[in-house]
Amino acid sequence: MKTHQKNSIRLVTKVFQDVVDKYDLMNDIMSCGGHRFWKKEFINLLNPQKNTQLIDVASGTGDIAKLYLNKTNYEGHVFCVDENKKMLELNKKKLRANKNVKWFCNNAEKLPFKSNSFDYYTISFGIRNVNDVNTALKEAYRVLKPGGRFLCLEFSKVKNEILYRFYKTYSKSIPFIGKFIVGKSEPYEYLINSIEKFSSQDEFFKQIKKQNFSNVSYRNLSGGIVAIHSAWKV
Repeated sequence: MKTHQKNSIRLVTKVFQDVVDKYDLMNDIMSCGGHRFWKKEFINLLNPQKNTQLIDVASGTGDIAKLYLNKTNYEGHVFCVDENKKMLELNKKKLRANKNVKWFCNNAEKLPFKSNSFDYYTISFGIRNVNDVNTALKEAYRVLKPGGRFLCLEFSKVKNEILYRFYKTYSKSIPFIGKFIVGKSEPYEYLINSIEKFSSQDEFFKQIKKQNFSNVSYRNLSGGIVAIHSAWKV
């Protein structure tokens, strides 16, 4: 159980440090539990095999890592990467009983691993928070083994007009919910702004393809509220 720490802390890390203890609760409330369904669909699409190695970037409190371990019957190895130390501490508490997990306090743009190291690279609800998405994608490609798979779960653009109007109205209430539940609205104002500014499904698809990935595709969930982006290193 090894944790590697990074000195510089970016804005997104600072914003969420004070609400880490209720991070999972707020995820349940904000998505009406939907994030659990999205993450299960995500790991089912990944379909990880036993005796493989996963790097889970922006690992948060460890939901994807835990699903991966369950899916491989705890016969896989996962490297959890997050630049938020407090998130990693919760991650460690959730997964500390498993010897196949290691923790690294780093960001997606500079990973402390050799090239061609991992069978799978996952990032869920984290790619929109990196400073340079293209650099993060290059790092993802670098650390994957030939034949390795990149899978990203991220908020996206709703296609249906009626659903979009409802979603837009509901999103405006999230900072108020955050203020009531955790005592701070700022992290959730940041969250909503980051979702609105992030690329569309097709724009992100093109970004992934430019980084030498093959078989690039995406799948919308919940009408495009989120999308799963898939690609391979060949």
